[in-house]
Amino acid sequence: MSTLRPDTDRETMPDEPTSARHSMPLQPPPRRRLRRRLLATGAVVVVLAAGVVALDRYRPYDIDLTHPLGARQPAAGPTQVATTDTALATVIRQTLSARTSVDGTLGYAGSYNVINQARGVLTALPEVGQTIERGQVLYRVDGKPVVLMYGNTPVYRDLAAGEDASDVTGQDVQQLNANLVALGYAGADDLDPDTDEFGWRTTRAVKELQDDLGMEETGKLTLGQVVFAPTALRVITVPAAQGTPAGPGASVLQATSTARQVTVNLNAAQQSQLKVGDQVSITLPDDRTTPGRVAEVGKVATKPQDDQDPTIEVRITPTRPRDAGTLDQAPVKVAVTTGQVTDATVVPVEALLALAGGGYAVEVVAPNGTHRLVRVTPGLFDDDAGVVEVTDTDLASGQRVVVPAT
Repeated sequence: MSTLRPDTDRETMPDEPTSARHSMPLQPPPRRRLRRRLLATGAVVVVLAAGVVALDRYRPYDIDLTHPLGARQPAAGPTQVATTDTALATVIRQTLSARTSVDGTLGYAGSYNVINQARGVLTALPEVGQTIERGQVLYRVDGKPVVLMYGNTPVYRDLAAGEDASDVTGQDVQQLNANLVALGYAGADDLDPDTDEFGWRTTRAVKELQDDLGMEETGKLTLGQVVFAPTALRVITVPAAQGTPAGPGASVLQATSTARQVTVNLNAAQQSQLKVGDQVSITLPDDRTTPGRVAEVGKVATKPQDDQDPTIEVRITPTRPRDAGTLDQAPVKVAVTTGQVTDATVVPVEALLALAGGGYAVEVVAPNGTHRLVRVTPGLFDDDAGVVEVTDTDLASGQRVVVPAT
């Protein structure tokens, strides 16, 4: 790409129309307007991996509107005041990681509604915020415990041995066997956690469980004495009231899992930018950052009620969940890495000048103080740092470019 050099005698270039000469902006284009234009070409937010942009002040320059490129020229004398205070920034080369920054909500994964199947009166209920794990009591009916065990198949019958082990089988029995082994009421060598048969070993392990819970040791679990859920439960609401009848089918409590999760409603047009396993950075409400990974990317778009663009739900798992503390339904920022560029040429966004004939350039200042315009093509952006990758250019690392002073 050839380098554009302003004529030091300020002569008009014969091939440049007069209207183009006067369309050159006096300052770099507003950052917001520039970014809108570039985003239309698919540019994404980027984060600078390392390095800083150094700024120096230098003597003020005016804009020469008689020059076809509107290049800055030295002020005529010490009494002339510059219209815009300026500075210099150093061109650097660094690795850039492309990221998309979106809003998210930090909470807990899963939503579970515990349905009662026992008959009687509710005599004990959990408190909101309480965590209940495998083998612990969820609530009590007529003083008898209803126990939580892990599994995806809900309870739908009494669990008891038949005359033969093969008489009572099924996924619910396999879940019971796996829980009894996990709780230590039977060894894996004694009771296969993968078997779906209710044999005498299962009966013996159930009696051990009942003994620990203060129940009659029958070896049988009647319908409603066990609740299966995929994970430990964190109670969020308890619609039932102690002392009321516990009829089958009634909701006793709602809960989440104990796993931390960030939910993002992502613009459906950005779906292709994310995939399961992508690493992300989560900025918490106190401005601390913690890593995470994309656990699920939705496939069905939802149209918001406020007539905004359709969105898909993205679920993100924090890698260090303890960093989130006990925050629930807290707003967070999520920066998702979608690509990386090594050895990128980087300048401040404010160094970009929109050219009258289209495209962009930066104003380079040589060590001897001479100025020239160098064409660039903007690439990846970092909104927070205010820098941009430039390509298709003769610009080199270490050169100095003009920017507005801060």
